[in-house]
Amino acid sequence: MKRPIILHPDPRLKKTADAVSDLSDELRRLADDMLETMYDAPGIGLAAPQVGQLQRLIVLDCVKEEGEAPRPLIMFNPEIVASSDELNTYEEGCLSIPEQFADVTRSAEVEVRWIDRDGKERSEGMDGLWATCVQHEIDHLDGKLFIDYLKPLKRQLITRKMQKLKRERARA
Repeated sequence: MKRPIILHPDPRLKKTADAVSDLSDELRRLADDMLETMYDAPGIGLAAPQVGQLQRLIVLDCVKEEGEAPRPLIMFNPEIVASSDELNTYEEGCLSIPEQFADVTRSAEVEVRWIDRDGKERSEGMDGLWATCVQHEIDHLDGKLFIDYLKPLKRQLITRKMQKLKRERARA
């Protein structure tokens, strides 16, 4: 089931998400719903706070090549356990901040540990777009948005555009 995506500015996007202590069927359903919502948007990552759930859960699939099989990842309690000193800059966007993009610099490679849908602990090294995406989504779990990396003026400009968009959508 697709879920509505919360738009910035919204206080729920600035809160720290709670650790998942027990994998319930309800949480697995939330993860499945989040994947459906992410693919429909379309996006490559989505964090539970973006659909109003303050749980440490993210989903991502950075496969973008035509004809390549999708690789959806569901991560409960994801954490970065190591990151490279080497940095990468990508133009980032966010489903909670539609049509706004900016360059953000992050670690080029990260080692991520998480619990999968079946309750198994997993770990994987990621680079490129996968590394950027997982860091962006984990930031959401800590109440941080990609615009928080920008200079204040640019951040305020984007926030004002989002306030206008929310007003327009409310009137529609």
